[in-house]
Amino acid sequence: MNRSIIDDKRSGAMRLNVEELQRYSRHLIMPEVTSEGQNRLKAARVLCIGAGGLGSPAALYLAAAGVGTIGIVDFDNVDLSNLQRQILHGTKDIGRGKLESARDRLHDVNPQIEVELHKCRFSSDNASELVTRYDVVVDGSDNFPTRYLSNDVCVFARKPNVYGSVFRFEGQTTVFAPHLGGPCYRCLFPEPPPPESVPNCAQAGVLGVLPGIIGMLQAIETLKLILGIGEVLVGRLLHFDALKVRFRELNLRRDPQCPVCGENPTIFSPIDYDQFCGVRDEGAIPEMSPHELKRRMDAGEPLELIDVREPFESEIARIEGAKLIPLGEITERLDELNRERPIVVHCHSGKRSAQAARLLQQRGFGNVYNLEGGIDAWSDQIDPNVPKY
Repeated sequence: MNRSIIDDKRSGAMRLNVEELQRYSRHLIMPEVTSEGQNRLKAARVLCIGAGGLGSPAALYLAAAGVGTIGIVDFDNVDLSNLQRQILHGTKDIGRGKLESARDRLHDVNPQIEVELHKCRFSSDNASELVTRYDVVVDGSDNFPTRYLSNDVCVFARKPNVYGSVFRFEGQTTVFAPHLGGPCYRCLFPEPPPPESVPNCAQAGVLGVLPGIIGMLQAIETLKLILGIGEVLVGRLLHFDALKVRFRELNLRRDPQCPVCGENPTIFSPIDYDQFCGVRDEGAIPEMSPHELKRRMDAGEPLELIDVREPFESEIARIEGAKLIPLGEITERLDELNRERPIVVHCHSGKRSAQAARLLQQRGFGNVYNLEGGIDAWSDQIDPNVPKY
């Protein structure tokens, strides 16, 4: 990869002002960048999916580097538990929308750039329209439907998809770009894993600095694509182990049978990704709201409240009266449950407990509910003294 993805005419129309010449002086003196490369950065448009752990460092360094337009897709608000890793936001931003917080921080870093805000969920309804407006997509999502969607739409639009993911102490990044000779996400993962088989950061945890490392690598790859320099991670996956401080590189091959980028593709437009990834399976599990659970508890109704989180999570926060049976032990401890009573299962956010409730249903428990939103929602709606994490 030694050619910029930015059109020569578009970058040629850009001119650096006096402040930009000083701001980017360390770039301008590099023969690999110079003013020509900096003009390419100024002309570039990059879409960041998510303003969280990965999107934060990526957007910050892209803004500092002088990428002219940065678009951000997010719909969430800043929470105290975000601040351990989402460095776009500060304590003063708790409760604010992440987009507004991100915009203010990026403009503080570089007031010369444009920040475009897209307050929405990245979905099949808007993905194509959003992606076609940008040159590169930086995928900082943490769920499979969004990853498959961003991949497919980028393949259709012939836009590089700079991928990153993190889990506890490990992270990985690559550039999916079949039009540049590499594979796409579906070449590696033709089928998504079963629902809840791969926990997200809220369930498994993540070392706060790890998304910073992976997000910065995503920013580096994005800058190389724009500048047309170096060897971009097309066809290569970089894996990082923080505990060993060790990088490993894996070669990736394009799958000729891939339904999106293969020789005979069968998918030409966005599909129902929630259904494809099995997300809708959760709809079979009856849910109970925190307010309904509180009403029943206050009325003294007989029920069993089961906490399927891990013991160390229970030490952080717990709902009074809940019995701790970790998800991995639930099938071995069925005899501890009263089949005659309603059973309400909860975890951190509701995903693991949905899996536990499904297991109980499969084993003949007929009156099982999943606590909607988990202990997080209980803290928000019922008892703010229960810590959030």
